Amino acid sequence: MEEIKSKDEIPTPGFLDRIRLYVKISEVSEVARRYFVMNAFDGAMTMLGVVIGSFSVGIKDPRLILSVSISASLAMGVSGFVGAFITERAERVKRVKELERAMLTNLNGSIIYKASLFATFLSAVVDGGSPALVSLVSSIPFILAIFGFIDMLSSYIGSIVIVLTILMLLGVYLGKISRENSLKYGVIMLISGIIVSLFSSIIGKI
Repeated sequence: MEEIKSKDEIPTPGFLDRIRLYVKISEVSEVARRYFVMNAFDGAMTMLGVVIGSFSVGIKDPRLILSVSISASLAMGVSGFVGAFITERAERVKRVKELERAMLTNLNGSIIYKASLFATFLSAVVDGGSPALVSLVSSIPFILAIFGFIDMLSSYIGSIVIVLTILMLLGVYLGKISRENSLKYGVIMLISGIIVSLFSSIIGKI
């Protein structure tokens, strides 16, 4: 028979192995997915409002729009991270304490406790990072305009196209998750973006 390995001979799980284990234990993937889609959608809509509003009032300085976009992305990123961290931590702590009462033991330092901490941090990063990332990506045309690669009109059009494309892709992603018609979800998200564009344009002209 094969000898049982001693504790010292058992290999320590690598970093990626620990991450996979934490994800499996905490079941954070579904939560992170929801955070990503919801907040990426918020970031896209915010950026769309900024771009359409700026175009409506005739702003011709790409630095000004870039400044507003970066400020908005940072604000959404920080508020999203802090809000999600506090909210998710409260939920995770509650679950751990319920397990402790059921198991009549202290779980501090356990794999369950560590997985809970990881899930809290990952949720906060996704919540804060997704809208900020969308805003920054949508700002690329204005960065190109600052360096003279494209004109101001092209930067407006480019940014709007990027935002609408992101909305379409988010819809397709939701369709795949729900195992329904991906194109239908994509079109719904795209139409919602167009509606926001129209409202922003109307408000900007008032």
